[in-house]
Amino acid sequence: MSDMRLIVAGAGGRMGRALVRAIAESKGAVLAGALEAPGSDLLGKDAGVLAGLPANGIKLSADLWAMSKDADGILDFTVPAATIANVAIAAERGLVHVIGTTGLSGSDNAVIKSVTNRAVVVQSGNMSLGVNLLAAVVKRVAKALDQSFDIEIVETHHRMKVDAPSGTALMLGQAAASGRGVTLDEHSERGRDGITGARRPGNIGFASLRGGTVAGDHSVTFLGPFERLTLSHQAEDRMLFAHGALKAALWAHGKAPGHYSMADVLGLADF
Repeated sequence: MSDMRLIVAGAGGRMGRALVRAIAESKGAVLAGALEAPGSDLLGKDAGVLAGLPANGIKLSADLWAMSKDADGILDFTVPAATIANVAIAAERGLVHVIGTTGLSGSDNAVIKSVTNRAVVVQSGNMSLGVNLLAAVVKRVAKALDQSFDIEIVETHHRMKVDAPSGTALMLGQAAASGRGVTLDEHSERGRDGITGARRPGNIGFASLRGGTVAGDHSVTFLGPFERLTLSHQAEDRMLFAHGALKAALWAHGKAPGHYSMADVLGLADF
């Protein structure tokens, strides 16, 4: 099979530049386009140069329809509005759409899922092997421990992150809720402040820290009578997310239409 031709959405951002580097460093894929927001000062710049590589001749453009003509997939770690704008075009062009965007609403996710009867979408709050293994373990532990063990999730990210809790924290919360057989929306506590009253049994708590240049730290603690169990993951460089997204795209190339996750990519769906 020839190399997979990939478009990087948000190619001028930190994650976009990491994705451009990951494609350049890997076999089986080539950069076919570099998408940036309309009006960006980076439009027309060389994607390779922006990523700290030699010039590759791929200029940043806001025209996804034109650049997707000869592409096979799109790696999308942008913002909700941009991702939703990309969904219809990616589906119409038959692109594999790898979505790592966080902060998506319920209606955003409904739009994404609406195209998966005719398009291949791989979506995850985190593309790393370690985090997805962590989520699988969290689900198992939550299932094994009863509600005498409270569950608290703490995440730390760089000062520029705009959404909280992180997509990864919510993914871990979903794993814990699934293990407990409950819905996260009805069993979560966020942003405690003031006189909150005693902790409600069975709820999953979240805390978000922001500062510095942290790529992403996450911990899930099970607090029971007289003992605590903490499961954690530390991301040292966002390149791990870029390589995970690339792995997802290559795995999804040629798959039947559907909505997939990194658990599917890594063979963890039944773990």
